Amino acid sequence: MIAYRTLDDADLAHKRVLVRVDLNVPMDCGRVTDDTRIKAILPTIRAITQKGGKAVLISHFGRPKGRDESQSLAPLAKALEAQLGHSVAFASDCVGAAAESAIARLAAGDVIVLENTRFHAGEEKNAPEFIQALASLGDVYVNDSFSTAHRAHASTAGLAGVLPAYAGRSMQGELDALTKALEAPERPVLAVVGGAKVSTKLELLGNLVHKVDILVIAGGMANTFLAAMGHKVGKSLCEHDLGDTARAILEEAKTAKCEIVLPVDAVVTKEFKANAAHRVVDVDHVADDEMILDAGPASVAQVVEKLKGVKTVVWNGPFGAFELPPFDAATVAVAKEVAALTKAGRLLSVAGGGDTVAALNHAKAGCDFSYVSTAGGAFLEWLEGKALPGVEALKPGASA
Repeated sequence: MIAYRTLDDADLAHKRVLVRVDLNVPMDCGRVTDDTRIKAILPTIRAITQKGGKAVLISHFGRPKGRDESQSLAPLAKALEAQLGHSVAFASDCVGAAAESAIARLAAGDVIVLENTRFHAGEEKNAPEFIQALASLGDVYVNDSFSTAHRAHASTAGLAGVLPAYAGRSMQGELDALTKALEAPERPVLAVVGGAKVSTKLELLGNLVHKVDILVIAGGMANTFLAAMGHKVGKSLCEHDLGDTARAILEEAKTAKCEIVLPVDAVVTKEFKANAAHRVVDVDHVADDEMILDAGPASVAQVVEKLKGVKTVVWNGPFGAFELPPFDAATVAVAKEVAALTKAGRLLSVAGGGDTVAALNHAKAGCDFSYVSTAGGAFLEWLEGKALPGVEALKPGASA
């Protein structure tokens, strides 16, 4: 299990607590269109203020090249205030006089959002002088942004090297869920890996065959494996040049005693559009002018049967083109089965990355999973077995 300090270990009374959050949320004309990440940080803010700390929130937004008022965090301070039910101040910079004076006015239990850290080049460079400028504003550092933990930036990793560092509630929940799913899971473990291309998930597949007992390969990437095994996949999305790689992964799985599950039938069509004419065929009968857009009912039944015998499920990626009905059927069916088994107490289920959250929400199943991560890159890098700078920095001995 990962050892890291949490808010339960921290004395925060009257202290300035620099909290790395992720306020990089979807916006439209200055209005937040998805407040999932805002809601996720509320428990941490409340824990800090209830302990008498001053919550000083730092975040990036977008990819500005220097100061860009169109990417200011000012609207996010207002959005947070509405969710928190508590006044939230805003500082026009994240370092320097503007930040210092705004923080100096805070009383115990107050909350402030500092301006976009990416207005300064030192953020992404993890520059020592920028780290020190940020650190001078706080007494304690809390990281509550797992979604940015794969970046070795000043506010995600650098600060933990100069201030006492702790995991926030959202970070703590994410690490606990991922540890239970992959580092110390209840076995057998089944992983679903879908998505378009094998090339984007080579490290993920290479790691999982040594971590899980059953690996279900789905989505467009399954076509590459089917083609590598000699099946014709017609006009389907397929990386034919990765045939040798796919076969090597299959062999590696055999050595690791990891069972690979591939589609046995498919829903095929001649047009990539919603409600296109389609048919179900076994994987040996895809015509040259057809493309696979979903796994078929026999493939779904095969996965459902496997689910009955496992204790832990890790899910990344859809089974098909779930945005286009009826090619969402396999994703919806398997998601609902995992959700039902989880709700019945028979499974621990952890999902995240890429289109996964959207796919599970489409299936109306995500709310019944044990944990659904909104982190994209960080979730994937964790599954790939990589050390995340923002997490490593929280381990005992890693910071001041």
